[in-house]
Amino acid sequence: MKVLTKLAAGAATVVVAVAGTTLPANALTVAQNKAAQTRLNALGCYAGPVDGKIGQMTQAATIRFQAANKMTQNGSLAGTTYSRVMAASGKRCDVRAVPASGGGKRIVISQGQNYLWLIDAKGKVVRQGGIIDNPSYLKPGTYSTGSKCGRAARIKRNTDGASLYLNNFVRFAPCGIGFHQIPTYKSNGAQIHGDWLLGTNKKASHGCIRVQKSMSDAIWNFTTTSTKVVVVR
Repeated sequence: MKVLTKLAAGAATVVVAVAGTTLPANALTVAQNKAAQTRLNALGCYAGPVDGKIGQMTQAATIRFQAANKMTQNGSLAGTTYSRVMAASGKRCDVRAVPASGGGKRIVISQGQNYLWLIDAKGKVVRQGGIIDNPSYLKPGTYSTGSKCGRAARIKRNTDGASLYLNNFVRFAPCGIGFHQIPTYKSNGAQIHGDWLLGTNKKASHGCIRVQKSMSDAIWNFTTTSTKVVVVR
């Protein structure tokens, strides 16, 4: 049994936590936060520096863990999440089972997990990783890459018509929906947000699927011919 002490309203209060049980909100110590960050990093969830501070990167890593382990995605380590993170049974964030999506060569998008898989004709997963999309705009279903609504299927350096580039743009659903790298500013080439937000629900796109640069390169090369895209919740 471990006893955790914290100060509240000027007086010491005692919280008792038994290994494997639910921890109440705000009950984690700095040492426990560091342990959780270390464990999240080991599970490929990318929590950033192990500093004991629960900032946005650790919250994003927690969401990725919660998504991979089919938990409520709130970004909080409190409650059962901490116990699940520290348990040997905790699932990795960067290697996940493919949802039911038929067969053949395809790209599978899980909106519930904020995640996608590239699967070749033999059923082998050749690439997988986190995404940012907009489930309220893009509906579940089966699509295919190619020209849509009179627009080009593939544009190496697409633009929003204003200040951003949408690099490696591959269209797969009417009319403007496609895959692309996280948008970059035309002025300096910087992304509008970091890769560490991928795989979370902390951002939303305008219907497209945002991915990291290397994933956008992989999708570009994977879709030289029309390719099936399966979207599931």
